[in-house]
Amino acid sequence: MTILVLGINHKTASVALREKVAFSPEKRVLALQQIQQSELAQSEVILSTCNRTEIYLHNKNISPEADLENKKWLEQCVDWFAGIHQLDKNDIKDSLYIKQNQAAVNHLMRVSSGLDSLILGEPQILGQVKQAYQYTEEYFQQQHLPVSSELSRLFQKNFSVAKRVRTETNIGNSAVSVAYAACSLARQIFEGLRDLNILLVGAGETIELVARHLLRHGVKKLIISNRTLVRAELLIEKLESSNPIQVLSLEQLQEGLNQADIVISSTGSPTVLITQEMVKLAQKARCDKPMLIVDIAVPRDVAESVNELDSVYHYTVDDLHNIIQQNMSEREKASKEAENIIDQEANDFFEWMKVHQFSNLIRTYRETAEQTRQELLEKAIQALQQHEDPEKVLQELSYKLMNKLIHSPTQAMQTMMKLGSIQGLRSFSSALGVEKTDIK
Repeated sequence: MTILVLGINHKTASVALREKVAFSPEKRVLALQQIQQSELAQSEVILSTCNRTEIYLHNKNISPEADLENKKWLEQCVDWFAGIHQLDKNDIKDSLYIKQNQAAVNHLMRVSSGLDSLILGEPQILGQVKQAYQYTEEYFQQQHLPVSSELSRLFQKNFSVAKRVRTETNIGNSAVSVAYAACSLARQIFEGLRDLNILLVGAGETIELVARHLLRHGVKKLIISNRTLVRAELLIEKLESSNPIQVLSLEQLQEGLNQADIVISSTGSPTVLITQEMVKLAQKARCDKPMLIVDIAVPRDVAESVNELDSVYHYTVDDLHNIIQQNMSEREKASKEAENIIDQEANDFFEWMKVHQFSNLIRTYRETAEQTRQELLEKAIQALQQHEDPEKVLQELSYKLMNKLIHSPTQAMQTMMKLGSIQGLRSFSSALGVEKTDIK
């Protein structure tokens, strides 16, 4: 049996190509149907995000050792992948990676733990992998089909490994994006964010990320100030917050400052928007309570002289980048610990898989033995019905039965002797109750 991952990600392909191989919900259903109909695999999981598209396939009928058969199957998988996206195979071959069995298991665990992400250790990917597997489960249930036990066990194992990596290492403890670092800084200065007034200046992508981080941490009082009110209102619609978010124009910026415990600014303004005098007025209105100002903009939105004011904590994008650089070093150290966990867990899973493929061996052997017994017994009964010597019939029955039953085990022992499988021979010897043996 073979587990395979076929994929394209941010390391191997441009955004333009990644867009072409992304799976919409409709295309995902079509893909699952085609894989089943073409019998490329018994079970599959499709992971499609902005940074990667990966197909995890489990085929019980392909042996990794059968090179010709395996190569043919891999070609069929690549042809199918190119075909469903209406691409020439040559256009994707340099960007496509293929990993099998233990390498595929290791890759999945690295992906889910954030070790293969654009931002090392980012946590969102685990949720995306879970959604991808859940989608497969739901599709198979609708088709009244089971997900293969091997693929199911792999993904359940994978989720527990990702959780272990998060619990036992510091891979996700440090902020490594400007937006996340700004929010982490706020959480360090203030005990809690829920009841603070937070002013966001701008309505671009960075401010959107900041807003999402803050809302996830339970912030209730959010103000967005932007040059274009329509853009600010569109951002509020995208955020889908259950609490109302106040919108101010840049002309009303002083009003926002007078309320704000935290100010995070990221605009494209060529000139300073928040002067020292404006912050002085705000602090007077706020009775000099502590204020955090984080200026993510380049060029700066906030006057450098704001640093001189009491009870005001002022950080620039350079300060955040220094924090991020230190945190990246911490994550890289943690990633080495995570790699060790993943290597160990991938080895454990693959050892289970190698043993599991022989799980039906005993049942098959018993069924074969029973079939042999029935065939020989039928011949013996026929011989007795034809009045042959009963003793002769019984002798022949027992002799043939013995020979047929010991034929396969004898072959197995001979193979183990040729391969030098001492442990296998010792187990066989013990099972036979042999006390004295030449096996050292």
